[in-house]
Amino acid sequence: MLAKLSKRPAIRRCAVTGAASLTLLAAGLPAAASHGPEPDLSRFYDQKVAWSKCKGEDMPKDLQCGKVTVPLDYADPKAGTLDLALARYRATGKKRGSVLLNFGGPGGAGVPELAAGGDDFMGLTNGYDVVTFDPRGVGRSSPVSCGDGTDEVSSAADEGADISHPQAVLEQVRKAAAQCAKHSGPVLPHIGTVNASRDLDVMRQALGDKKLNYLGFSYGTRLGAVYAAQFPKKVGRMVLDGVDTLTEPMSEQGVAGAEGQQTALEDFIDWCAKDIACPFGQDPRDARDQVVNLIDSLDEDPVPSDFGEAFSGQDLVGAIGQALYSKELWPSLERALAQLVEDGDTRGIMGFTAGGAAPRGNETPGAGLVDENDVPLDNLPAALMAINCADDPDRPGADRITEDLGRLRAEYEQASPVFGRYRLTELLMCYGRPKGTDFIRDKVRDLHTAKMLLVGTRGDPATPYRWTVETAKRLGSSAVVLDNRGEGHTGYASSKCVHRKVDDFLLYGGLPPSGSSCGPDEDED
Repeated sequence: MLAKLSKRPAIRRCAVTGAASLTLLAAGLPAAASHGPEPDLSRFYDQKVAWSKCKGEDMPKDLQCGKVTVPLDYADPKAGTLDLALARYRATGKKRGSVLLNFGGPGGAGVPELAAGGDDFMGLTNGYDVVTFDPRGVGRSSPVSCGDGTDEVSSAADEGADISHPQAVLEQVRKAAAQCAKHSGPVLPHIGTVNASRDLDVMRQALGDKKLNYLGFSYGTRLGAVYAAQFPKKVGRMVLDGVDTLTEPMSEQGVAGAEGQQTALEDFIDWCAKDIACPFGQDPRDARDQVVNLIDSLDEDPVPSDFGEAFSGQDLVGAIGQALYSKELWPSLERALAQLVEDGDTRGIMGFTAGGAAPRGNETPGAGLVDENDVPLDNLPAALMAINCADDPDRPGADRITEDLGRLRAEYEQASPVFGRYRLTELLMCYGRPKGTDFIRDKVRDLHTAKMLLVGTRGDPATPYRWTVETAKRLGSSAVVLDNRGEGHTGYASSKCVHRKVDDFLLYGGLPPSGSSCGPDEDED
């Protein structure tokens, strides 16, 4: 669920299922919650970041890059280490510290996102170094991959709608799991938000900050909330925009996501049909049917792509889902769909999903940073599923899945005839994996921290406004809600009012009263 903050395609929770990562061990609880003496982490907390000019194409000249080293396993810091990629814009005014950004996903790489969309955060450089990072398993930070497992997951997606063969679906998922383990290396069992939160605290110390100032979007709100539960006394000024749920099981999240995306798709089609260039014509009802027919046609007969892999209907669903979270992307989506419909050209539509090199072969990533050109094409969806599965403690067995598959299929397809099947496949991807952590569901509640600002957008298709209200109530008196009565996923980039209130809080501590709002077309309440 990565928030759209730049004018490049956004990356969100609904990433391409064509290469979901499935093999992971349950994320461990923080060391403070375990019995016995805590492991010695002093060598990690004693480090400082060495900043230098960022390497790579299209990197802004004033963007600096660095890294921090974290333990692979916080319970056993001698078992190995990982390097995490960082980037920053330096403060231009009187510096009061750093503010860390997480753009969401899970699986979204922060470094390229800040490089492309840094203009949105220049106001924060009046008091902060604006810093972001690629979380463990993501981007240049030991990226996970499913490699050849892409084909297995694609097959599972193709069969996922066929309730008459549930065992065949589950067998494909098991095969995909083996491929994900083969291609991801040692980081996979230690991926997940609980460990990523501990990484945040190492970054905070390496940046020289006594407390964490933080701006998290979409999935980044989950990460921020987990940090606040693990390190309540280290919370500085924290903003959570596009608030994720901390309690709903993945099955319910999938239905909510399908409903939100279906609404956004219908809004896009209504907008497209007003344009003579719309590839589906000027009748919105007929255009909706054409979209469904296009997806079904591509699932039956995928077309070649520039990446050497066939492009299926479910790949198209994933790409459309990426674009629908920001109206700024709608003109580009319309042109990309026209290229696909009229010429069979997938390059435009794949621009909403592609983000790296081709999937790797059999090599295993090491602990050091990966070159940007070596980030696997499937890293985003692989990391998305790995993190979501690590964060979710629910693991129904084969008998339960077989019994429920028909009901689930009907429920998901009712939520969305376009996105329902895609979302159902995402749900199945955790089948057979070890139980995820119960820390988030059980422990992230009733926090005693500095005040946190939670921004919820009424028309958000990815994180429903009710999640903001529910999460704020769960977090307790520390949470202050800002009601953004607008549209789109998150509010910081789309609402001047939200942008100003967030900056005022981060820079000056000016917290709006809980329950205050920003109108859809207003700069002020």
